[in-house]
Amino acid sequence: MRDIVTYILFFRKYILARAYHYGRKFERIKDVVVALLVVKRGKYSSSFLNTSFFLLIITVLVAGPAIAENNPFDDSADNPPRYFQSSSLSFDPFVNAVTTIVSAKPRSGIEKYTVREGETLASIAERFQISVDTIKWANDLKSDIIKSGQVIDIPPVTGTVHKVAAGDNIYTIAKKYQVDAQNIVNFPFNDFTDPDTFQLTPGQVLYVPNGTIEKAKPQQTGQQFYAKIQAGVQGTSSFIWPVSGNITTYPVWYHMAVDIANRAAPPVIAADTGTVTYTGCLGYGYGCHIIIDHANGYQTLYAHLSSIDVSAGQAVTKGQRIGVMGSSGRSTGTHLHFEVRLGGTLLNPLNVLQ
Repeated sequence: MRDIVTYILFFRKYILARAYHYGRKFERIKDVVVALLVVKRGKYSSSFLNTSFFLLIITVLVAGPAIAENNPFDDSADNPPRYFQSSSLSFDPFVNAVTTIVSAKPRSGIEKYTVREGETLASIAERFQISVDTIKWANDLKSDIIKSGQVIDIPPVTGTVHKVAAGDNIYTIAKKYQVDAQNIVNFPFNDFTDPDTFQLTPGQVLYVPNGTIEKAKPQQTGQQFYAKIQAGVQGTSSFIWPVSGNITTYPVWYHMAVDIANRAAPPVIAADTGTVTYTGCLGYGYGCHIIIDHANGYQTLYAHLSSIDVSAGQAVTKGQRIGVMGSSGRSTGTHLHFEVRLGGTLLNPLNVLQ
């Protein structure tokens, strides 16, 4: 019995001694590992963060669809998804407030708008994010002039609005408005009787995104009319501006005339009293133009008109309407080419215009 007790005490002492020995070795190894990690902490932390980030992305891609399909809080079965309107919450740490941002809802059709005081077609077009021409075409406006209180149609997108007639199809309509037929098909608010064949119903309204209406050009008949000066019809030798707009080309030696542009294509008036001695429409050069003789050595010429409102031999007074600005003949845009001649010699119009 004494030997057993002695053995147990010895064995206990031996176990404690070995544990102390291995404990000291473990502490030394731990100190080395800790020191190494401290020295290399930037390297290992970067690797750890990168690995964790990619694992997070993989988890979202793999588990996300399954979670979305089995989401008990999803009410899409009762409430259809809103494809064109959404709201989100955003937090600004500098304002320390939660705000709700609601996206603008696209317009699905024509909207009636009442013109306010001081508004122009340009400001309304900018407000609705469409072009000025889009509004003019939709309302059959011939100029940019609108009045306060006037009610106008606002199409949903830049382009044209077409009322389908019998025999129309998306290809003939696309050709008419100079777009690809796919533009019409892609607009989500265009309806088709048969979605597979894109069949249309006469009388329905069709939207043609980016469609354009080409201005009707005057007939280039080549007919020219000349007349003699009427007796007693003489100008004042002082000239008023024949049209309103911006000067796009000033007189130079090879173009001794002034070009006045205005997208609204306003009427053109006689710069002074005289007799219309020439009217004609050509497919080149001046296009549709008028010459007025003022019976005092002066002549004025009005070119690139879209229409002519006087005839050769007619007496006109200063300020009388004689035609409409256009882009006929050798022209790249709506403007008036205006010349003043004295004894057959071209003068600088800016020197005689008041």
